[in-house]
Amino acid sequence: MEREEVLFGVLGPVTAERATVDSAGRTAGDGRAPIAPNTPIALKGPRHRAVLARLIVARRRVVPVTRLVTDLWPDAPPPGAVGAVQTFVAALRRALEPDRPPRAPARLLVTEGPGYALRAGPDTVDAWRFETTVGEAAKLPPARALPRLDEALELWRGPAYADFAHEEWVRGERARLAELRLRSVERRAGAQLDLGLAAEAVPDLDAHLADHPWREDAWRLLALALYRTGRQGDALAVLRRARSTLVEQLGVDPGPALRRLEADVLAQDPALGATDGPAGPTETAARLWTRAAAAYDRTVASGARARLETTVGLLRDLAVTGGGGLAAAREHRMAAVAAAEEFGDPVLTGRVIGAFDVPAIWTRGDDPELARQIVAAAERTLAALPPPGGSDGPDGSDGPDGPDGPDGSRTYDAVRCRLLATVAVETRGSHSSRGPQAAGQAEAIARRLDDPALLAFALNGVFMQSFTRAGLAPRRAEIGAELVGLGGRHGLVTFEVLGRLIGLQAHAALGDFRSADAHATAADRLAERHELPLVGVFTRWYGALRLAAAGDLAAARPAYETAAADLPDSGMPGLTHGLLPLALLSLHFADGPRVPARDAVDPAADWGPYRPWITPLAALASGDRPAARTALRALPDPPRDLLYEACCCLEATAALELGDRPVLARVYERLLPASAELAGAGSGLLTLGPVGRYLTAIGAALRD
Repeated sequence: MEREEVLFGVLGPVTAERATVDSAGRTAGDGRAPIAPNTPIALKGPRHRAVLARLIVARRRVVPVTRLVTDLWPDAPPPGAVGAVQTFVAALRRALEPDRPPRAPARLLVTEGPGYALRAGPDTVDAWRFETTVGEAAKLPPARALPRLDEALELWRGPAYADFAHEEWVRGERARLAELRLRSVERRAGAQLDLGLAAEAVPDLDAHLADHPWREDAWRLLALALYRTGRQGDALAVLRRARSTLVEQLGVDPGPALRRLEADVLAQDPALGATDGPAGPTETAARLWTRAAAAYDRTVASGARARLETTVGLLRDLAVTGGGGLAAAREHRMAAVAAAEEFGDPVLTGRVIGAFDVPAIWTRGDDPELARQIVAAAERTLAALPPPGGSDGPDGSDGPDGPDGPDGSRTYDAVRCRLLATVAVETRGSHSSRGPQAAGQAEAIARRLDDPALLAFALNGVFMQSFTRAGLAPRRAEIGAELVGLGGRHGLVTFEVLGRLIGLQAHAALGDFRSADAHATAADRLAERHELPLVGVFTRWYGALRLAAAGDLAAARPAYETAAADLPDSGMPGLTHGLLPLALLSLHFADGPRVPARDAVDPAADWGPYRPWITPLAALASGDRPAARTALRALPDPPRDLLYEACCCLEATAALELGDRPVLARVYERLLPASAELAGAGSGLLTLGPVGRYLTAIGAALRD
């Protein structure tokens, strides 16, 4: 839904514009949306603009009428000055809010107490946007700070409050903004130098110093930029010119930074960075990224579909760079889907939803609400596609290859496959039949289309839905092996890693630690070669599991605590919550099912989603058997995920202690298909020992 908003400009002559804002908060001025262009607002005479400017300087605070009179007529206010100000304000209100009903209170230029205030939004004044953007850039690494600084500096159309340069009331604000702009120019140059763009920094610094020759840091940056482009003589000449300028114009000697730089240039100190000769790989990559991004921004239209799909590709790549990248990708994912849906093209929307083919290895979602929204969008898009086997275009016209065009049908089938696989991945851990159904359909389509990348994505969904009952580790081992083969043959690195981690989990569940170790080693090698740091989160936890499974409990405890230190930064809250207490508790089950000591099931610990299965044991450990029985009988069917068998074994332990035959019978039936597995080891994280041990104890209790 679109709305109108007034934008104010003070980085140059004072202006006001009426802008159309879309549902995402974008205007035509953003250059990001096909919205009606902004319309200038006539502000009448200079006194009207002066009142508006004075209120902007006040930053939403009230300016008393008496102060406005003094500022507008500093020498001698004329008779009726207060009435004149009131007239100016009334005219401004009519210009800014032309549709406001008579006698309705103003929303923008308001009367409050003894004066007036402009209640402009934080993003509606260019100077305020400039400050916000510069502040954000200061917290970013150079590659991300540089485009933000470009964005901020592009807001300037001339000196701030240019038409009131000699007014006392704006002098301090003009000086503050001017200084912030100068520092931003220098920060931008510093970012260019950090990214290996020294040659690009030189012209802008030259122009900057021509107007502001007293800026010592600008002289330093220019000399350093020249030096790094192999122009040592020019760098020394700049430093000597800086000395002469500062002495002659300000009567001061250069500061220690300039003096030190001159000595370092003369000594060709390696700490100054690269000079002439080829750039290193890191510098070259940074330079290429910056140039390519700038060229893309210039040449690809802001509203182009290609830009949206490229953005999704970046989010997908971002998600595998580490915990911060994964969290950031998750944060922006739904916004990308919503933007795609605005085009009304289900094929585009399907590609955007299905392009996020980030392998999922953990079966508990990190953001259930986001998952619900993604599934809903995928289902809407599936419903909007032509039925399988047809070739109609998304608007009901013929497909891309004309009536019954085979490539058109293939396009729709590929999109349908990705949407179904997305539904399968995002409904992981639930009891719904939709997930397994979608996974099976996606796999069938991918195999029919004979598309390796599509099949790898579909198999991820199949894996996520391979927890419908206990004892499916052999099936998961098959899925992992196929993903390893697909990834290795077709260069699908992230899916090859996924296959390795699935193999690690499945073989650990089967007690085949030789194979699991091989998968862990291969996963770590791939992660190191392709910069995939999140892989180490899983392999370090597997290392702790190996110690526990081997009976080395004294070493397993610190290993778990060390592995857990990585979890807060992993970007995977679905994995993080409750995992360390559960892993430490698992060490108490080395000798079989028995109620652990009270300190091992401390109710105050962060048990996360596993708390329901801990509560009966905690009550038993404290001697409260009635509470334990009540909690046991209230337990739901465990989530269908990597710790399904582990939760069942915790339930069995409490039921054995209480002699609860109905619960024991139910758990026995659930666990029986996994009789040859290690409970919980299928997670690759922890184990409560052999499932067979629990089945034996339950069988004996039921026979008694």
